[in-house]
Amino acid sequence: MSNAQGTGLLDLVLEAHGGREHWSRATTVRARLHMVGPTWKALGQEKTFAGVDVAVEMHEQRTVFTGFTGPGMRGVYTPDRVAIEDEGGAVLQERHAPRESFPIRGDDTRWDSLHALYFGGYGMWNYLTTPYLLTVPGVRTEELEPWQADGERWRRLRVTFPPHIPTHSTEQVFYYDESGLLRRLDYAPYVMGSRQAVHRTEAHRTVSGLVFPTHRYVLPVQDGRTGPEPVIILDFTDITVDFSPGPQPPRGEQ
Repeated sequence: MSNAQGTGLLDLVLEAHGGREHWSRATTVRARLHMVGPTWKALGQEKTFAGVDVAVEMHEQRTVFTGFTGPGMRGVYTPDRVAIEDEGGAVLQERHAPRESFPIRGDDTRWDSLHALYFGGYGMWNYLTTPYLLTVPGVRTEELEPWQADGERWRRLRVTFPPHIPTHSTEQVFYYDESGLLRRLDYAPYVMGSRQAVHRTEAHRTVSGLVFPTHRYVLPVQDGRTGPEPVIILDFTDITVDFSPGPQPPRGEQ
């Protein structure tokens, strides 16, 4: 299908999640993050994201985790640098060009805290700015044939990201239900060896007029088949949104 058709689906999606104009006025999204699962245990980072505060900037690729690796600590992500700081802002650890430190291969693969910070930083920035992220210049969208299974019919958007936006993989497929809400993502994260994964999204909540899926889980794909048990489980609570000046709709319930 054509890019024009992809644009039509994207318009529906933006409206379903709160509207393009309202997303454009958002400046910062904050939430409490709880992300756990077998993948994090295997990487030696089981508790790294098991209860931290996260803030992402809507119009700048920047994510800050408060409580990262311990009380009074924070992790700061930007595409070209990750750093762990104390509460006074002193840099304790940092890594420039962090993507170049991936992928790390082998059955006994372990990540350090800066690896986890890079993955979590770009991941949360992607998740909490979507669907507005899909309108950023350089991002290309194309509607694919609908996906049907288990009595459900979801529309699909193939998204191609430009090099300046760190994400799981350059090409991803987004699935939307009839109302335009995000229900699934397919991708192959480079930092994890480009292994295929299915990412499901549920428990959508309206916060200050914007809609966020607050429960997510990732299923592995092996030999073309989706595994039954999640390898990553992710929950957002206590979401708040800051806006630039202008009229806002009533605050939604979480």
